[in-house]
Order: sequence, then structure tokens, then C-alpha cells
Amino acid sequence: MERARADVVIISSGHDVADARLHKITGALRRQGLRVEVCGLGDAAAGPTGARVSTRARGGLAGRAWRALTLPWRADGAVVFTLDPDLVPMATVATRLRRRRLVVDVHEDYQRLLSDRSWARGVTGALAGGLVRLSNRLAARADLSVVADEHIPPRSARRRVVVENMPDPALLPAPAERDVTPRAIYIGDLRASRGLFDMLDAVAAAPGWHLDLIGPVSAADQDTLHRRLGADPGLAERVTLPGRLPPEESWRRAAGAWTGLVFLRETPAFREAMPTKLYEYLATGLPVLTTRLPRQVEMVERTGAGLVIDGVDDAAAVLRRWADDPGELDVYRDKAIAWSEEHFKDSPYDRLAVAVADLVR
Repeated sequence: MERARADVVIISSGHDVADARLHKITGALRRQGLRVEVCGLGDAAAGPTGARVSTRARGGLAGRAWRALTLPWRADGAVVFTLDPDLVPMATVATRLRRRRLVVDVHEDYQRLLSDRSWARGVTGALAGGLVRLSNRLAARADLSVVADEHIPPRSARRRVVVENMPDPALLPAPAERDVTPRAIYIGDLRASRGLFDMLDAVAAAPGWHLDLIGPVSAADQDTLHRRLGADPGLAERVTLPGRLPPEESWRRAAGAWTGLVFLRETPAFREAMPTKLYEYLATGLPVLTTRLPRQVEMVERTGAGLVIDGVDDAAAVLRRWADDPGELDVYRDKAIAWSEEHFKDSPYDRLAVAVADLVR
């Protein structure tokens, strides 16, 4: 029996199908009654519920380039939805020739993000920068451009919708009571610029604390991470590294944690960013401990649901104080829950799904 053609095919050359934003988008599309197919990387079993999921091996740059060239032609749906800038040029050609609709999701300022990537130097960096500029121009002409924040290009798109990386309540657990043992959690990509080693150093200087680091470790930092933990067996016993997990499973592990960490360093890519995990910590009742970046500071001050730290020593001192007197965390927890109940009543992805459903029709 021939399977029904998908209404929306979401394609990615670099995203794992366990990616949280991918799950949120798919969930909202499914709530609109749309048939969704997802083509990405990783384990298909970790893909979004209710979607038809296919995956390919990650490979190197050559493999990614091949996926960028071929995936748009394999996408057999009324709407093709891209998640990566390298897919946009060929997807533009394929959808125009095949008379399909194109949605481009630009969830990061890729031009600034390149400054945070060690490989984006010299000729490779110049080529990547040129590809990003071309993709942004083409995204502006797509049937629908989706951006994760107001400052993210393309700003002159003919049809542009801002879908911030807000929590989807359907993927998050209810706030839970704290574990007996102090435990901090971080959920997301793990690399030095995202505070990987700063989090380790802070917990190392706060005896008794455990740390869950849930997400993929960048290839550039894996050897340093192994050496760091190998040199400190006591710390290694207190750190859990399960790797990338589907969003629901990641957030189930947050139940019982004492605090959520956001230790982004000040880079061009992160200075104006609002990390998704900060919102999600609030929605699960987790007090936030964050570095002093403008929008993160503004959020913590507005909600009163955590503290801003100035470096590793400051973070370690806060953790030691909380271990001795956890009552302070009750105040932050109550404020996190109160703020999120007021602001996270609906999923922002539903607005996107309505716009995509209009394209399908």
C-alpha cells in the first residue's frame, strides 16, 4: 500500500533528529493535523513522535555537502522546511522547479556564530561566510522565513515570523521537589564557549555537588574534557555525561535538580542571544545560575528566579552557600514557577504551524 505524501518535509544536513527545536516544530505541525516527515541525523528512534523519521550517517564535511545538494530533491512534500543554511540554495532551486513551498528556519545568527567556530578560518571561513550571506538573501525570498529572535536576519523577508525558542509545555515535566543531594544540570550543546569547562571547575570547587551535562560534546573539546576528568577522579564521579537525548528524556532528568546552569561566554554569537534553556529552567521551576550577558541578566532580574555570577570562583561560592542553606532556592523556585505560569501558557510554535498550514492549503 502506497504511503500518503507528507504535507511538510523537514530536512536537515547537520541537526540530530533529537534536536529540541525540531521536536517543538513537529509537535505544533502535528497539532494542526499535518502529516510530517523528518530527514536528519542520528537515531531515528529519537525523532519527533508522530512523524515519519529517516536518518543518515553524520560523516564529515564532504558528507554534509552531499546532503545539502541531495536532500532538497528527496523531500516529497507540499512544503519543504529547511533547518540549515547550507540547504537553502539547493532547496530554493528544487522547490521552484517542482512548484513546492519553501520555509526557511533561521534559528541563529550564523554570520556571528562562525566567529565561535575554530574551523571557520582562512579559506574555509571565507567560503562559509559567503554561503551564509547567500542563504540569508534566499531566505528573504522564501514563502516563509522563520527567525528565533528579532535581531536575526533576514530582516527584509517578504513574509517573516519570529518564533522565539520558548518552552513547549508538552515536552517539559512539572516542577519537582529537590533531590537530597545537591545537583546542577545543563541541557544543550557542550563546548568551551558554552561554559563546559567553567561548569566543571565550579562544581569541582563545590564539594558535594553533582553535575548532569546532557548534550553532545563538540569534537574540538572532547580530548580536553577527557583529560580534565581523568586528572580529577573525584570530580569525574560527580559528573554525568549521557550525551544527546530526546527532549522529553532530557527534561525528565531535570526533575529533582537544584539549579540550571547557563555559563555562556561573551562571544559575538552569544552576546545578544537568549538561551532556550533559560526559559526551560524557569518553566520546570529550576533556579537559574547564569553568566553576565545582557539579556540573561535582564531575564534573571525581571523574574527574580536566580543569580548572575561573575566567573568560576563566584559560581562555586554560590553553590557552596546553597548546599549549606538550600532555603534560598525555595524563593527562586517559587518565582520561576509564578513567572512561567503567566508567560508560558501557549506554545509559540503554534503560530508558526498555522502559517505553514496555510501554505499547505
